[in-house]
Amino acid sequence: MSIILLLIGVLIVAAFLLVIVFNRFVKNKNMVKDAWSNIDVALKRRYDLIPNLVETVKGYATHEKTTLESVINARNAAMAVPSDDISAQIKAENHLQQTLRSIFALSEAYPDLKANASFLDLQQKLNEIEINLERSRRYYNGTVRENNTYGESFPGVLFAGMFSYQHFDYFEADEATRENVKVSFN
Repeated sequence: MSIILLLIGVLIVAAFLLVIVFNRFVKNKNMVKDAWSNIDVALKRRYDLIPNLVETVKGYATHEKTTLESVINARNAAMAVPSDDISAQIKAENHLQQTLRSIFALSEAYPDLKANASFLDLQQKLNEIEINLERSRRYYNGTVRENNTYGESFPGVLFAGMFSYQHFDYFEADEATRENVKVSFN
């Protein structure tokens, strides 16, 4: 009789531990998705701002058509990535960030553009979005770190497959984005 009670007790404890591990996987995944949604909101604000920025620059730098087209193409490509494909979105955003830097490099060559009130306002708004994105990126990367660490360490690693553990990528700048933009005016 005591062996049966002992087995029942062990099963209850094991079930309780499984529930705790399962709930931790669910909590971590939801935190990552919540953190990504904060980034997604800022990215949408950036997408909405880019056409106005391009139109403002277009009036001053008409012969820089390829630079402006590359920004619009990068924006459209980033918007076309499905919102649930975080890895592809990160790659598209790094490319968009690089092309946006080229627009601000153009402003150095066009003093009238650099002094334009609309351009300065758009640049300030974009700067605010970038600051918000940086904060959101840090929070996202923290939740990804917590999720990935739990799924790859004990006891999570034992149950990762059973509970559909999902590994997430960090939102980091790629090497091309870290380099200084080189713009030549011919």
